[in-house]
Amino acid sequence: MHARVDSSSPPGDEPAATARDRREFLRRGVAAGGLLAAAATVRAAPAAEAADAPLAIPEWTRAPGAATGAQPYGHPSAFEKHVIRHLRPNDKQYISSSTRSPLQELDGIITPNGLFYERHHGGVPAIDPARHRLAVHGLVASPLLFTVDDLRRFPSESHIYFLECSGNPGYNVYGKTAAEANGLVSCAEWTGVPLRTVLAEAGVQPQAKWVVAEGADAAAMTRSIPLEKCLDDALLVYSQNGERLRPEQGYPLRLLLPGFEGNMSIKWLRRLHVTDAPVQSREETSKYTDPMPDGSARRFTYYMEAKSIITAPSGGQRLAHRGFHEIRGIAWSGHGKIARVEVSVDDGATWHEAELQAPVLTRAITRFRFPWQWQGQPAVIQSRAIDETGYVQPTLEALVAVRGVNGTYHNNAITPWRVAADGEVSNARIKAS
Repeated sequence: MHARVDSSSPPGDEPAATARDRREFLRRGVAAGGLLAAAATVRAAPAAEAADAPLAIPEWTRAPGAATGAQPYGHPSAFEKHVIRHLRPNDKQYISSSTRSPLQELDGIITPNGLFYERHHGGVPAIDPARHRLAVHGLVASPLLFTVDDLRRFPSESHIYFLECSGNPGYNVYGKTAAEANGLVSCAEWTGVPLRTVLAEAGVQPQAKWVVAEGADAAAMTRSIPLEKCLDDALLVYSQNGERLRPEQGYPLRLLLPGFEGNMSIKWLRRLHVTDAPVQSREETSKYTDPMPDGSARRFTYYMEAKSIITAPSGGQRLAHRGFHEIRGIAWSGHGKIARVEVSVDDGATWHEAELQAPVLTRAITRFRFPWQWQGQPAVIQSRAIDETGYVQPTLEALVAVRGVNGTYHNNAITPWRVAADGEVSNARIKAS
């Protein structure tokens, strides 16, 4: 099993009085800003008849809009067409590839289905749900074969969980934007049948210790899963965010293992083989293992450790004005709830507790925010997450000191953003050309 890497203990929380003063300042600042804006609007009212005046009647108010039902399946506004998934730069091998969620463009904790990250090993199969089957066999009393409709007859559950690729990112990958840096993570409400319900129906034998899950894609993606996880919170999922799974997310059926690395949540699930030992598939031997500096390798590194990233301001953005800015970001942990997020605006010299936005759920993305007054000075801003186990998100230097630089997976290091004097934001790990 893997060893967890910790960074130095975080400094003490800021005093309660200081936190109250900061919140009161924020409330006063926002209120004052609103009054000033309202006053400016009132003063501009006499010019409202000009075509370009703030209160002029725009063309979209002068005529009826599109008819109801003009789009049988809804689409975002045409003015948001830039909010799309990010394809890995210079990637010419689309069959085994990935796209990243545009973290810097999103709000809330739910990732829309059309922007949920993708990772495929053999392309996206077009599966007829009426012909799809799930086999449960091996060390069970009664081998079973289910249709999707069969599974939908079982009692269902819905839970909000994040999903993250273990290669989010590699140790030598420094993205220019939040999407490029950490966009292989998304969060959704998943609906399906607890795996333990189906295993109980089959009758797991006493000597069983593992369940081997296999997908119906061209790669026949296969992973060995500890039986304890299968009997805990694992789900056989058929819906995501209220609608049926999309093909790129495993339609018509996928396995979901909350908190575990994304490749183990097998998509297009077709087989569950109950065994007494792991199968040692390609995906858990030559792939998804972590080479260590001494020549050994960590394997079965299931959990995604605590992690966070500031999404605003972040790489590719620009602060157009001095003064108040709300630093915003997301945090998550495969070990449970986020307990605290700390933000530094001085390259890690000091840390301050951020405010967590409700809801704070186990194994789900949590939003955080921190008020910041920027007066045009160069700065490096960053965040670190602390989960309910007490684990602290480490720096890249701390991870490399233990694991070296040959690994591809489980890099949960802090992402620092550099804010230049002109307001341009860039990844502090990328040297200026």
